[in-house]
Amino acid sequence: MDFGIASVAAITVIAYIAGQIVKATGLDNKWIPIICGVAGGALGVVGMFIMPDFPATDYITAAAVGIVSGLAATGVNQAVKQLSGNETEVK
Repeated sequence: MDFGIASVAAITVIAYIAGQIVKATGLDNKWIPIICGVAGGALGVVGMFIMPDFPATDYITAAAVGIVSGLAATGVNQAVKQLSGNETEVK
């Protein structure tokens, strides 16, 4: 069975890049997870239409898959920081 894992991973990567762009702009870091989640949600809905193997067939499920994928990008970022020893204080 194919669950469209590549499309979900693509959303995570694009949301991660969006988060890095936001971080480079100097916007407060507290907004990065929200921006990644919103970007992921939008990409999820778009992905439903342009990716034949996308794991959702309706708007709400596609948005949910995208939001979770977008928020996963912030989790990946934190895991890399902690594994590399660059831990930051969470406020």
